[in-house]
Amino acid sequence: MRRLDNTLYRAAGVGLTLLLLAGCASDDKGMACQGKMETLTGQALGNIEGTVTDRFTSFSVDVDEPELSLESGLLQSNDRERYFPSAVTREGWLAQRLSDTRFSVINAPQDKMIVFSCPSRAI
Repeated sequence: MRRLDNTLYRAAGVGLTLLLLAGCASDDKGMACQGKMETLTGQALGNIEGTVTDRFTSFSVDVDEPELSLESGLLQSNDRERYFPSAVTREGWLAQRLSDTRFSVINAPQDKMIVFSCPSRAI
């Protein structure tokens, strides 16, 4: 009987752990953010809206017009106090986390930079 009780407690513990993990898992919905597109010299190219999905160590950007979908990959910085965490996407864009609510993607060959400003969020 005691062995059966231990098995039940373990099963209940495993079930509770899985339930907690599922409840805390991120669903990666992303947030609608306003973007300013400009040349590398600062000439305005217009405003756009995109969806930024922030995963802290990486982020993704999806824009409908012009069609653009980028995944930053692992953001790195030798000194986060002095340098923006950055990565280069597979498509060749430089992706940077400027703050908790601002992200930039830069494509030097296309002479294009987009800075996204997202609404602040409660953590």
